[in-house]
Amino acid sequence: MDEYSIGTLFIVLFVLFLFSAFFSGSETALMALNRYRLRHLANDGHKGAKQAQKLLKNPDRLIGLILLGNNVVNILIAQLSAYIGYRFHGELGIAIATFILIFAILIFAELTPKTLAALHSEKIALPAARVYKPMLDILYPFVWVTNFFSNSLLRLFGVDVKESTLTTLSHDELRTAVNDEGTTISTEHQKMLLGVLDLERVTAEDIMIPKNEIIGIDLEDDWDDIVTQLKNISYTRVPVYRNNIDNVVGFLHLRKFILKILDKDLEREDLEKVIREPYFIPERTNLKKLLFEFQGNKRRLSLVVDEFGDIQGMVTLEDLLEEIVGEFTNDPATYDVEIHPQKDGTYVVDGGTHVRDINKALAWQLHADGPKTINGLILEHFQSIPEPGTSVLIDGYPIEVVQIQNNAVRTVRMSPRLPQHEQVA
Repeated sequence: MDEYSIGTLFIVLFVLFLFSAFFSGSETALMALNRYRLRHLANDGHKGAKQAQKLLKNPDRLIGLILLGNNVVNILIAQLSAYIGYRFHGELGIAIATFILIFAILIFAELTPKTLAALHSEKIALPAARVYKPMLDILYPFVWVTNFFSNSLLRLFGVDVKESTLTTLSHDELRTAVNDEGTTISTEHQKMLLGVLDLERVTAEDIMIPKNEIIGIDLEDDWDDIVTQLKNISYTRVPVYRNNIDNVVGFLHLRKFILKILDKDLEREDLEKVIREPYFIPERTNLKKLLFEFQGNKRRLSLVVDEFGDIQGMVTLEDLLEEIVGEFTNDPATYDVEIHPQKDGTYVVDGGTHVRDINKALAWQLHADGPKTINGLILEHFQSIPEPGTSVLIDGYPIEVVQIQNNAVRTVRMSPRLPQHEQVA
């Protein structure tokens, strides 16, 4: 090699460093690829993605190919660097070249290209895959030999090299993936996706209208009173019962006889003919199952019963859809029946308000795995009915009992969560 100039040798060394950086960076890029996005791109016909997907089906072969190329290049770099050092200062030059080489390979052939590849894996991996595929076809015998010994050693330790690299995501992992995609998925779509994922966790009991708040038609009332109620009711579907909701008869679809109501041509017999039989679901039914139940039975509302068959509340399709798309109105100021914002930053809240509704409306974090309402939450804490004016700190949120009615907490005043150092057990 004495006939080659130092300049030529440095050019060859530079090219070898580029090859080393390519092998190091492309290895990191290919292993850092999002396999689900890769599958999406491959299904869309992206050639680089198809090549990468084929390579990653056998990661042992891919890694063997990359390491084979990288080690060959690095050995050549080491030998060429030693020779250049020798040409400059003899034995001392070799020692100096070795020291410089350690730093140069670490920075220019390992750390920098791998960091860049980790940050821009797709831009580097997909073009690299189109290079590696023909390389693997050519060098396959060498790769096979190295993989044979490597895989045999791994099998001694019980490692299955054929195990799929594209594992399925668990429910919680999928939630994390959706939460982490804040830059690529809009906040509204993100909330909807999380709502869908939560359908298996939320039950009918969590979203039902409590029994004491159900608005229906009592067939034992005077007929004129029933007609007046039908004219003024704001729902299209209502339950029908005798004396109380426990004696439910069925449901009415008001659209079916609205013209008769307006023409004053409705008789009790006409109303009773269109009553549809009631539909019941257990209180622990999750919303995913409930959605399919509604769809399969062509229902829009159902009565919720406990383990003894007693009616606990009512759930509607609208309540269920709000778990996915959010409240149809999510401004706390519009909760004029349940949540009243005050000028001092507190909220006057109806005791029957669901804890989950407060969390959603105000972005709070009251625990909702126990009692479902604020009244239940307070009674569980005190184990008795508190006096008006009593205050309590639950999950860091100050709550003051404002009104007690019929042995239940009727109204409370709630404040935003206190800083950790101000919370008192």
